Amino acid sequence: MDRGPHVVVQRVIELEGNEDLAVANQGDDVQGLPDRRGEGDDRQQDERGATEHAGFPLMIPDRGRFCARGCVSLRPMDGAGFSRRTFLAMLGAAPFAASARGALAREVPVGLELYSVRTELAKDLRNTVTAVAKMGYRVVEFYSPYFGWTLETAKSVRTLLDDLGIECRSTHNGSESFTADGLKKAIDLNAAIGSKYIVLAHPGTVSGLDGWKAVADKLTAAAEQLRPHRMMAGYHNHQLEWTPVNGKRPIEVIAAGTPSDVALQLDVGTCVETGGDPVAWINANPGRIRSMHCKDWGAGGRGYAVAFGEGDVPWKKIFDAAESAGGIEYYLIEQEESPDQLAMAERCLANWKKLRM
Repeated sequence: MDRGPHVVVQRVIELEGNEDLAVANQGDDVQGLPDRRGEGDDRQQDERGATEHAGFPLMIPDRGRFCARGCVSLRPMDGAGFSRRTFLAMLGAAPFAASARGALAREVPVGLELYSVRTELAKDLRNTVTAVAKMGYRVVEFYSPYFGWTLETAKSVRTLLDDLGIECRSTHNGSESFTADGLKKAIDLNAAIGSKYIVLAHPGTVSGLDGWKAVADKLTAAAEQLRPHRMMAGYHNHQLEWTPVNGKRPIEVIAAGTPSDVALQLDVGTCVETGGDPVAWINANPGRIRSMHCKDWGAGGRGYAVAFGEGDVPWKKIFDAAESAGGIEYYLIEQEESPDQLAMAERCLANWKKLRM
């Protein structure tokens, strides 16, 4: 029977040495990774501790632990082993782990940082956003000029997004959005368009490590004010943050000086250009890479003129890290240097689809 895109899958089956067996159960849309523990309305448990869900036996023990990604880890059962039937059923479910990882990759939406089409956006926001949606982008990110909108304009933009079936999940902001009055306005505008993350796109002039610590303090203060609104602060890096100051990279100061709910929006191209390792950075900051700018870069003078997927960035390794450790919720393609911005946005998306097949 065809269960469609919501097929029940076992996302992870892993052996932790000889002691633990972790089994992750996903009974809903893979993208959301919802926590299903405690729900038992459609599950029938038998005497062996196994459950049947849509025909697949899933081990749901009375005791065990849940890992951060929704895994159930079974501890040794005091001499009570698994039955042969259960063991074979679990082995048979192993292929679903691989298919689930593929499903997760397909379900993380890709969007466009609208700075990529800034010339057309400044001329005609409605038709430009419509063109982006028709290309197949599912998310957009507005950048700093949005801060000049009225609340009425923001509400009309939300109507447009809803009509097109796309979302704005984050905005790029200057320092003015992180002042006392500016943050209030940013909250109102982001709430109106459905955005959850208010991202500091550039810190302004910063002097020394103490200056970077002050930036971290500003983000921390903003995060505290955003939590009651179910919003989060974020920080977007450029080249500057990867260049050591007194032996310390500013991006490390930002990460260490902010709470874990401050998103570290990774601009991949600038990280690679300055010799950083984006995979290592993602793995060092689990759960904090909620989004990233998929901006490519090429050596030999090509720079940022290359389309996404045509430069030197190791995208597949980055996607693997983002989806296994980074906590990625959505990707944003960005391309800054093209005479035909809309055509380049379409080309980048075509390359994306080839990489993600």
